[in-house]
Amino acid sequence: MIEFMIAAPASGSGKTAVTCGLLALLAKKGYNPCAFKCGPDYIDPMFHRSVLGVESHNLDLFLCGEERLRNLYTRYSSGHGAAVSEGVMGFYDGVGGSTDRASAWHVADTLGLPVLLVVRPKGASLTISALIKGLCSFRKDSHIKGIFLNDCSPMLYSSLAPMLEKETGLPVLGYLPHMEEAAFESRHLGLYTAGEIDGLVHRIDCLADKMEQTVDLSRLLSLFSAAQRHPTDVQSPGWFLPQTRIAVADDRAFCFVYSETLDALRDAGADLVSFSPLEDEDLPEDIGGLYLPGGYPELYARELSENKKMRRAIREAVISGMPTVAECGGFLYLGKRLEDANGDVYPMAGVLPGEGQRKEKLVRFGYAGLTAKEDSLLFLNGETVPVHEFHYWDSTKNGEDFTACKPVSERNWQCGFSRRSLYAGFPHLYFAGNPMLAKRFVQAAADYQKNIDNLL
Repeated sequence: MIEFMIAAPASGSGKTAVTCGLLALLAKKGYNPCAFKCGPDYIDPMFHRSVLGVESHNLDLFLCGEERLRNLYTRYSSGHGAAVSEGVMGFYDGVGGSTDRASAWHVADTLGLPVLLVVRPKGASLTISALIKGLCSFRKDSHIKGIFLNDCSPMLYSSLAPMLEKETGLPVLGYLPHMEEAAFESRHLGLYTAGEIDGLVHRIDCLADKMEQTVDLSRLLSLFSAAQRHPTDVQSPGWFLPQTRIAVADDRAFCFVYSETLDALRDAGADLVSFSPLEDEDLPEDIGGLYLPGGYPELYARELSENKKMRRAIREAVISGMPTVAECGGFLYLGKRLEDANGDVYPMAGVLPGEGQRKEKLVRFGYAGLTAKEDSLLFLNGETVPVHEFHYWDSTKNGEDFTACKPVSERNWQCGFSRRSLYAGFPHLYFAGNPMLAKRFVQAAADYQKNIDNLL
């Protein structure tokens, strides 16, 4: 099996473009690759999926423990000829910016992955060697095994590659020149989602075609060859509970969901049914639960508001006690009103009292520990779970049923709404790291469905 991580000294080095290009090249060569993304990012895995047509998975050591991470990695890499993991931020940048916890390096160290370091050689030459040697020596085992030069001309590569190999002792495995035709646009939440970029498959094909010329593939394959890992805890859906149907919002407005979270729900006995709050007029039939994940509802506020039948159906379902989980964008949708990117305000489902408003910068960004103040749908009183927030919109009423606390600064705030049948708040949950949350949600959905059936 071929496996390695693509990491960089800093954000903006082009990790996603290099990762997508190599994934496409490996697929072209018949290696049946799979992909992973370090950290809580939703958007980069969408690009991986566009390349492969299969799921990409997150690897996050804040949201789950080391042993759980190893199990997830083995589960999702099993049966593939190659596994490529994309790093996050700078190689050692972890929780709070002052630790290496949950950094790309921490993931590589936990999984024993060799690292291909992507460097953008702008405004430096020999100094790049010093930078790379510093990265290699910063921890006892950096796992850095090779170098890749991004946004580098052929002429510059011909001079840098031999110098870097001499000074660092690491092989330089290739380069990617500047390719305007393959650029990925970005906006306030990072890259545009894969579905929003015109001709994305063509752009990635261009990257792969170029890399076929500029990457020493035989050397790369030899360097990153490893023994196949064997799953130890792969579970089958329905091991714990009877099947029950849970509706999952899935469209342009609600597209931020961890595929591992969906698998955790399936493992707990859920039959997941997708629906669109944008396009559909009613919820799927015979459901016992409702999951409204994050996304970009603010970009589609008018369309969501105009779909009055769906807003009414969701409002009635939540008020009737249907077990519901609503994170970030889903939380905003359950509020009274939502301001869009143009400043216009539209009615939403009206289940919760707050109004979604645009802010000028990220709000409560990053990891936190979320502690419950009472028993509810997902939590027991006093329980703390790791969560992540990333949003430029805020609510006038964020709730007070949880205490969120930053892991390093220990800054804390009150947030979220919890009931026997509801979790709603900005914090994103990661059910794969806390399978008990999935079990509780599915059990509540099964009980609700059973009660409905008994009334009919």
